[in-house]
Amino acid sequence: MGVDMAAQAKGTRGAKAAEPAAEAARAPAALRLAAAAQGVEAVGLCVAAVFAALSTGAGKSSQLASGIALTLIALGTAAGLAAIAVGLARARPWSRIPAVMTQLFVIIAGVSLLDGHRPEWGVPALAAAAACLAGLLTPASLRALNRPSA
Repeated sequence: MGVDMAAQAKGTRGAKAAEPAAEAARAPAALRLAAAAQGVEAVGLCVAAVFAALSTGAGKSSQLASGIALTLIALGTAAGLAAIAVGLARARPWSRIPAVMTQLFVIIAGVSLLDGHRPEWGVPALAAAAACLAGLLTPASLRALNRPSA
């Protein structure tokens, strides 16, 4: 009996370890593109947070506390974007709306950056938002992110 329980436990662990790989294999290519674009945005926000931290450390922030707060908010937001990217890669239904809303904000920020003569930040932001939305709005991605009907 002890051998059977050990075999069952071992089989259960193996099945759970294989779950993320199986989920990623089931996600359509367009949804994986959207997840990658969302991940790129998370990395970009981390880079911006590092620049904000360096600027704050160099005394270029109007107030030290606001520079620190801005850096922490950017890092927290980047973590949230990364979580959404993981949800997209795993075809989790909850990830669709946050991903679309994120892209709307990224488009607004990208246009503002272009308007502020910062094309080196605005163009990649708009390209990532376009890629993510294109991946999210394909029929295969929409089917993968729909909740199963009861």
